[in-house]
Amino acid sequence: MIDRNRGEFGTDIPMSPEEKFVNDVYASADDAASREMDRLRSQEGIVPMCKLGCCCCCRCHILTNPAEAHTLVQYLKREFSLDQMNDLQLRTRQWHAWDNSRPGRYPAAIIDAQADFSGYEHCCPLLVDQACSAYPVRPIMCRAHYVSSDPEACCAANDPESTEAPPVVLRSVVAATTPFSSKIRHHIETAGLDFSRSIMLLPHYLAIEMGWDFAVA
Repeated sequence: MIDRNRGEFGTDIPMSPEEKFVNDVYASADDAASREMDRLRSQEGIVPMCKLGCCCCCRCHILTNPAEAHTLVQYLKREFSLDQMNDLQLRTRQWHAWDNSRPGRYPAAIIDAQADFSGYEHCCPLLVDQACSAYPVRPIMCRAHYVSSDPEACCAANDPESTEAPPVVLRSVVAATTPFSSKIRHHIETAGLDFSRSIMLLPHYLAIEMGWDFAVA
């Protein structure tokens, strides 16, 4: 359970320089993505099919880095209620148990016994009621992902046995936001970190930044 008496949560947490930098990059990336989608719509007649409630992409492996992870967790500490944070902790624990249970992972004997696996469908722990509960600070990887195909194709993409055609990703939107991903990479490397080695799946970083006992070492 989360202990709010530790003084680590609440709207009065000051914004760090790291957060300000990342949020400024996000704003620029969103502008670039919006301009490219406007161009695709007006010049090529292509429109994204993504909409609220369409969340199959949230079952993909979402990679992030320490700068984005810090920004995400600080947002959660300010905005989430105690109940929301405890629910997030449970979902993140379930995700770790699911991840550890996959073939070739850790022996079943050490899978977290506290995780309730009944009816669990793996997805990003931030997904609540088919929507991102931390949408303003979602990673650039999420901000850049749009498809022009039927959302059902995205669901099929998560099924290894599916014979359906893969979703049609709007790669020009990804390209439009790449300079901003590079800006975050440069920021991290300037701080003396190896960017490639600093990348992890979002649920791993979530547990690490929150200090939860099931975080990966």
